[in-house]
Amino acid sequence: MGKILITPRSFSRYGNKSIDLMKAKGYEVIVNTTGKPYTYEQFCELSSDVDGIILGVDRVDKHMLKGAKNLKGISRFGVGIDNIDVETASRLGIKIARAIGANCTSVAELAVGFFFTLARNVVQNVNEVKESKWNKASGVELRNKTVGILGLGAIGREVSRISQGIGMKTIGYDPFVDVEEMEEVYNIKMESIEMLLKESDFVSLHMPLTEETKNLINKDTLRLMKPTAYLINTARGGLVNENDLYDALTEKIIAGAAADVFSEEPPAKDEKLLQLDNFILCSHIASLTVNAEMNSIDLTTRNLLEILEK
Repeated sequence: MGKILITPRSFSRYGNKSIDLMKAKGYEVIVNTTGKPYTYEQFCELSSDVDGIILGVDRVDKHMLKGAKNLKGISRFGVGIDNIDVETASRLGIKIARAIGANCTSVAELAVGFFFTLARNVVQNVNEVKESKWNKASGVELRNKTVGILGLGAIGREVSRISQGIGMKTIGYDPFVDVEEMEEVYNIKMESIEMLLKESDFVSLHMPLTEETKNLINKDTLRLMKPTAYLINTARGGLVNENDLYDALTEKIIAGAAADVFSEEPPAKDEKLLQLDNFILCSHIASLTVNAEMNSIDLTTRNLLEILEK
């Protein structure tokens, strides 16, 4: 009937039921069992004769798409599609689906977890204790603090819900949402970017990476923030100009920052931000919970089969 390529490694751990479903419908299924991402060359070769792809972080560019002669659909294992040449895919008649909402709770929980971690100097304190230092730095409570959320899709709204649950105020910016709905249904006061940055104690990024949003956080926007404020990025590394962030952190323009994403992953060994006590970086783990992976497996499978069976 056809062939399906699955690149996310989660499928080899948790996806047997979905793989069996695809096979039962007559598809030959190729699953990434290598324990690591495919190289670009491997990905292009494996894609050359498939009808559908369940896609992780692999790069889908013009060259790859033109080589995939039978490709009808791509089901993204996540929300972001900045690794896909959408224009070329559309021109070739290749449909794209996203796993919207599958990992929103997991990503939002890590973002809010960063609030606690930064506010209480957790990482720095743990490292000092391991070095036999018994220092006791004061932190701040989250209750009554203001969270500014840039991007109010499923993840941004979940960050707001959790934040309000612990007594925080939430304000937001998103040019693509219904302002009245955000304020009346979700209790999020909508602001301009400038006012949001000025008023927030925590700024949390939940926007896609586009030409318009690239380097949205830069020396000018960072200077709008309070010197006591924190920046959190669990969206895309390219939203932040990392050189400007380094300057802002070393010059105490803002108090600290935490990220789960970076412009280059993994970052260079000598990356200067990693030398700072007031900067935290995780290895793109926000969506890596068993719950989110199971949700994503189920949704991406259904999305792809829907495309192929049409």
